[in-house]
Amino acid sequence: MDSLLAPGKIAASGMHAQSERLLIISQNIANANATGSTPGADPYSRKTLSFASEIDRASGATVVSVASYGVDHSPFRVELDPGNPAADKDGFVKLPNVNVLMEMADMREANRMYQANLQIYKQARELVSMTLDLMRS
Repeated sequence: MDSLLAPGKIAASGMHAQSERLLIISQNIANANATGSTPGADPYSRKTLSFASEIDRASGATVVSVASYGVDHSPFRVELDPGNPAADKDGFVKLPNVNVLMEMADMREANRMYQANLQIYKQARELVSMTLDLMRS
């Protein structure tokens, strides 16, 4: 493993994973009130993703990657709204299983994780630059 380049690869994989996480979170928030297109139809289902660690063959470093994308199977919220076009025969509308407060908390955490990985990447790049400068001297 190249000990100078490995921290940069690890941090870059973390930034990529967190950017994917932010994308999923933003889709969930954007569809938090999306009902079904027909009466009684299921609304938007909250999306999820899972991470996994794997070995980067080029550097030998353990990096993080998106293992899978999924759908949250928790029950939908139900509200009485007889005037809604998505209401069933009893006037109930199924709403997405998205909790906006939880999504916002996840977004804040993902943003902080991304920033932490970015800082590591910058430090690793600076270390490589300093090492090259020392080798030139």
